[in-house]
Amino acid sequence: MWLSWKLLLFLSLTGCLSDYSEAVPGLPTSYAAILRIKSGGSSLASFNSKNRPRLSSPSLGSVSSPGWRGATQHYHSPTNLYHFSETFKHDENVDYGPVFVQEPDDMIFPTDSEEKKVSLNCQARGNPTPTYRWLRNGTEIDIESDYRFSLIEGSLIISNPSEMKDSGQYQCLTTNMFGSILSREAVLQFAYLGNFSGRTRSAVSVREGQGVVLMCSPPLHSPEIIYSWVFNEFPSFVVEDSRRFISQETGNLYISKVQTSDVGSYICLVKNTVTNARVLSPPTPLTLRNDGVMGEYEPKIEVHFPYTVTAARGTTVKMECFALGNPVPTISWRKVNGHNPSKARLRKSQAVLEIPNVQLEDSGTYECKAENSRGRNVFRGQLQVYTYPHWVEKLNDTQLDSGDQLRWECKATGKPRPTYRWLKNGAPLWPQSRIEMISGVLMIHSVNVSDAGMYQCLAENKYGTIYASAELKILASAPTFPLNQMRKTIIVTKGQEVVIECKPEASPKPTITWKKGDKVLRENKRITILPHGSLRILNASKSDEGRYLCQGVNVFGSAEIIASVSVKEPTRIELTPKKIELTVGESIVLSCKALHDSTMDVTFYWTLNGQPIDFEKEGGHFESIKAQASSADLMIRNILLMHAGRYGCRVQTAADTVSDETELLVRVPDLISGDMESAMAVELNPWVEYEFRVVATNKIGTGDPSAPSRVIRTNEAVPKTPPANVSGRSGRRHELVIAWEPVSEEFQSGEGFGYIVAFRPNGTRGWKEKMVTSSDASKFIYRDESVPPLTPFEVKVGVYNNKGDGPFSPIVVICSAEGEPTAAPIDVKATSLSVSEILVAWKHIKESLGRPQGFEVGYWKDMQQEEAAQKVKTEGNESSILLTGLEGNTLYHLTVRAYNAAGYGPPSTAVHAATKKSPPSQAPGNIMWIQDGSHVSLGWEPVRPLANESDVMGYKVLFRQEGQSNSQVIETQKTSAVVLLPDVGVYIIEVCAVSEGGDGTASPQIRVPSFSGGKVTSAQSTLHVLSTSSSSVTLLLALMVPSTSW
Repeated sequence: MWLSWKLLLFLSLTGCLSDYSEAVPGLPTSYAAILRIKSGGSSLASFNSKNRPRLSSPSLGSVSSPGWRGATQHYHSPTNLYHFSETFKHDENVDYGPVFVQEPDDMIFPTDSEEKKVSLNCQARGNPTPTYRWLRNGTEIDIESDYRFSLIEGSLIISNPSEMKDSGQYQCLTTNMFGSILSREAVLQFAYLGNFSGRTRSAVSVREGQGVVLMCSPPLHSPEIIYSWVFNEFPSFVVEDSRRFISQETGNLYISKVQTSDVGSYICLVKNTVTNARVLSPPTPLTLRNDGVMGEYEPKIEVHFPYTVTAARGTTVKMECFALGNPVPTISWRKVNGHNPSKARLRKSQAVLEIPNVQLEDSGTYECKAENSRGRNVFRGQLQVYTYPHWVEKLNDTQLDSGDQLRWECKATGKPRPTYRWLKNGAPLWPQSRIEMISGVLMIHSVNVSDAGMYQCLAENKYGTIYASAELKILASAPTFPLNQMRKTIIVTKGQEVVIECKPEASPKPTITWKKGDKVLRENKRITILPHGSLRILNASKSDEGRYLCQGVNVFGSAEIIASVSVKEPTRIELTPKKIELTVGESIVLSCKALHDSTMDVTFYWTLNGQPIDFEKEGGHFESIKAQASSADLMIRNILLMHAGRYGCRVQTAADTVSDETELLVRVPDLISGDMESAMAVELNPWVEYEFRVVATNKIGTGDPSAPSRVIRTNEAVPKTPPANVSGRSGRRHELVIAWEPVSEEFQSGEGFGYIVAFRPNGTRGWKEKMVTSSDASKFIYRDESVPPLTPFEVKVGVYNNKGDGPFSPIVVICSAEGEPTAAPIDVKATSLSVSEILVAWKHIKESLGRPQGFEVGYWKDMQQEEAAQKVKTEGNESSILLTGLEGNTLYHLTVRAYNAAGYGPPSTAVHAATKKSPPSQAPGNIMWIQDGSHVSLGWEPVRPLANESDVMGYKVLFRQEGQSNSQVIETQKTSAVVLLPDVGVYIIEVCAVSEGGDGTASPQIRVPSFSGGKVTSAQSTLHVLSTSSSSVTLLLALMVPSTSW
């Protein structure tokens, strides 16, 4: 069934509705915000908006009309509480109001559905766990008083739904102790298709050459239906062309000029788009009058699009226009004061203008013109494209102190321009003395505990509504200090800046006072209390030493912290020697001495070129020596070239850190062995970066290589390497596609590298050259409408850079593209194989041009338009394909066309094939069996298929040993069989009917033990067994095994 429902497992539903959580009926869906009081100390900081992202309604616009819903968005943006505690930001045990995880969607329920339940899903999370209520058309549903309603983890289940009782708009209201939020409105519709009136329709009599309109007058239905007309008898359908048109707006059949071949009986056939149900109208006879032939007359537009057509951006617009007239009128379209959109398509012999993915720029006045030799007629109408509201600025979760001002702004775009509404706990929020709402801005002055609750913002225009949410807290607590601010000692040096932190957590914001000793501290140019409460002292001196106390006070209480400040003399450093030049193999000692306050310990750190020296991994070349408490030495032994660089000594105390550097230069010894002191590298590539190393060797062996030299780039030069593997590629008709392997960067020889593509038709003299400026390019496409397919060209590709032009590649011959196939496949045949398979086969005429790379098969159901065809492709010279996954007992239309890289060829004439009926749904019943050693004789009642199921062609007996997956099969056309069980063990046996639609439903399994000798008798029947059938089956088994006594 198309309608399914599932149960979702959530946290247990706990909590209860608060006194202020009453929802106002009929409100659209929304987001949530919460405003509440938290009492106590640090608990006020345990709000964690990061762990609870808000779910918005569709960003595309939550449409109030039943036919459209978008997808949900997730976003969250916490704001900082005054002195918000970092300790609690990742606490998952935070209390918060309801947040939707899933909101109900629009639903269409077929009245003839076998699934007798409707499930409207609603899921929310929160802490405490939210509870749920449901509204229908703004009125709360009393679930307890109507047995048809049940609530499963928030989802509403409606058993045996009926249109009279249950159609309408539904909303989910979810609540916990912090408030309530309302979901979007979900529309529940019922799909049905009534019958035509059985009243006989009068004949319509017209003159030959006259136009006629045959009325369909469809029955009651919901939702949309598709119209078609049958001529004389089913399934002979009226084919639409320039003379005949079926309006999908009115359902009527329009014949612009009646011919003698039109005389007959016409039946309107309508199909429900949801249930696929079809009904036929009574026939309408069409006859010709015998009082002459209708003369020529000018067109009369009988069906046209409305004067104002409205469409949502991104949808497909279809506008109809058809006229009666003699001769048959020609229909044409144009956009007044503009051009028709390039994407627009004309359908049904130009009677329908279709604009896919319509945009705002497609709006305007459109004109339909009907014209023949007797005159013309024109109709004009306005296309208006609207957009659903879309968020530009959303709400953020906010936390405020009591007495602060709240300002929320939600801003959306849309056409028409959206308006805004606000909800609190699902109820409308109205302006009051402290509450202002102006064009999407909500302001609450001097917030207090009465403002606590869940808030929602709605942006809406006539086509839809979207929702934004935030969670708002008002915090109220006495000041408290985190542990990391409690009693500590601050040590600084003279002249430094001192900052003593004082950031109590409190709501409302506390008043901060500072004392030094017992005296209140006064601010001056050097001493300042910062806005967040901390104390800053500039240019510290000995007089600033002492005990400092910070106190925070608000209406709920007070708290204080104490800090001690100690001011020391600044540390100085001496690093010697300042600059050293040594020879490879020598050693050196660097000395670092600290002059510091005697009451503080010092720590020394050594660096090379800014990086700490790892004394464990330097191969014994470095050693740290600490001779005294205030000095340290660095020993560098057996210096190598790699040891050259900047050596730093950093001294750190509890109050400050100072450092100094010295430079060490390492040179090669003046006297070296070997014949060479320098060398020149030749034949290098131009404009390439190189680096060099030197390795010494003698008869004992080879030493380690030197450190790399600095990177050196060679000079630019004219490129010398042309592209390789110049060849052709497939393309569209009139295109010459030239490809090559790009020249790697090391052979480009300079900046400004590119390609020169030269080509000429075979046998001509002058070259046509095109510049390709990208060094990474590997293809060039030349298009000329005058070039016939498969025209040979001589081609070469050269190179250039800023220094000049380089060589060309060798000349190759490349042909222009052959173009798309020009012939349609022939002898197309479609053969139904089963309930879901059709085999399509064809032949293709060999062409000199447009050779196919494969074929595309399009197929669509009867009553569908060809534009709705599904497509599947083959590759190579395949001449058949098996279509699978089709609907059973369904007529399909199929076409085949060839394709290649240039495009598609023309389609073949459509062929038709109907899939087989479904296999029998009834399983073989009243199965009886008797065992004689390893032989088991089976008998069963025959399967009788339903009218819409395939006839039974025979039966299959499937048997396998227990524990194995592969079954052996015995096929028979009788209702009995003998099975040989070859091995000892337990066997599983099943029986099913065989039909042209496939295998039917299998019988219940029989478990039969296999052993030598002995006789076992048993009978097994399904839930539907005819009592008269068992004796006939028993007789059959007795005949099969005459030695067995029943």
